[in-house]
Amino acid sequence: MFDLTGRKALVTGSTQGIGYAIAKAFALHGCEVFIHCKSDVSKAKIIAGELAESTGGSLSGIAYDLFNADAGEKLYSMTGDVDILVCNASVQYRNDWDKIPEDEFESQVNVNFRSTLLLMQKYIPSMQNKRWGRVLNIGSVQQSRPHVQMAIYAATKSAIQNLTENTAKQLAGFNVNVNMLLPGVINTPRNSSALADENYLQVVMDKIPAGYIGEADDCSAAALLLCSDEGRYITGSALYIDGGFHL
Repeated sequence: MFDLTGRKALVTGSTQGIGYAIAKAFALHGCEVFIHCKSDVSKAKIIAGELAESTGGSLSGIAYDLFNADAGEKLYSMTGDVDILVCNASVQYRNDWDKIPEDEFESQVNVNFRSTLLLMQKYIPSMQNKRWGRVLNIGSVQQSRPHVQMAIYAATKSAIQNLTENTAKQLAGFNVNVNMLLPGVINTPRNSSALADENYLQVVMDKIPAGYIGEADDCSAAALLLCSDEGRYITGSALYIDGGFHL
């Protein structure tokens, strides 16, 4: 099951955390994977090399800042056509809603939302021509339970869900599936400092019915389903990976 042999994938923001776990899972199942990071191509290449050694797969490292308006063009020039696009990279800032500065607003809207559209516009046409493709956008449980200090981050993820549902309906006839994962509290480098505060950790734990923090691999298993032939009849879906946090 979940055989991705002969497929190519781009996973943005994949040198750590959820993106890394998804890239590793894809490589283990025969997929050629492009590891992406914001600016340090040497870091991306090192991670790609390490994963190639540990998985036996074919991986390459690329870097470009998704804040830029030409992000779709630039990444495509480095990868060419892919069968699977995972829009995972994002930025988030903590700030009260009435104190959000313009630069934080622009960064989150451009990196989280605009780049998702730009990448989809660039990569999906070849999927349509081949009549096989998978797009997986990484959202957040904050679409249902927005953090009080992450109003723009949560709003961009909600916008991506709307885009996911809209395009999924239009692309289903081409055998191009567009879906979304909505992770909850996951043990990743992004969350490590906040979760190191025992008081904050307890507040978070009290909101998770399953009673524990998730791991990045909890997301990669779902990504394999949605990006393989086994997930052929799933499109326009938003799958929570959150231990029930959204309930």
